[in-house]
Amino acid sequence: MVDIFKLYISAANDLQIERDLLSRSVTEIPVTLGWQINLSPIGEKMVDENLIIDADLHILILGMDIRAPIGFEWYISRRMERKPAFFRKTGIPRTLAAGDFVRSLSHYSNWLTFDNLADLRYQALMHIGQTILDQADYFAIQQKENEKLSTFMKDLDDKQLEQPDGVNGSAGENSVILSRERFTPKGGVLIQAPEDGEQDK
Repeated sequence: MVDIFKLYISAANDLQIERDLLSRSVTEIPVTLGWQINLSPIGEKMVDENLIIDADLHILILGMDIRAPIGFEWYISRRMERKPAFFRKTGIPRTLAAGDFVRSLSHYSNWLTFDNLADLRYQALMHIGQTILDQADYFAIQQKENEKLSTFMKDLDDKQLEQPDGVNGSAGENSVILSRERFTPKGGVLIQAPEDGEQDK
């Protein structure tokens, strides 16, 4: 049984708010799965190829430029014959390199565009939620969870224009978030989630 959903987010340092938003928003999804959230390293840190290879979902967000290490992370996915979910920010100027990158991937049908944070949050959560529903057996999602997730996604449709709260513009950090339902802690302190207490960091 798979108890942790592994998400890799490729986004350069011109998308710090978007990185922070997605790394926080995924925990809104009402399932008992734990979350392993990894982001593109910023600065001198090296890319851990295994984190991309092992990810259940790889999201690539393109802003003004195709900065390092985003191209390399895309290359790793392509080498493993995997296709990330592509999100392209609209309404901004783009460098020649970023324009070339978009054109080189124009044959992929899964490019998604967003023009604000609410739109990105909505589309990303819908995509992640649908990924879990499509692989419900793999993730051992029970019927009650399935219904709760489906209701959550329907509610997202009704509230997709609401601006998200709590985004501070930091670069976001790698994190592992465990749920009480699937994990029994052997030590340390449990931190209750603000909404329903189902997940613990």
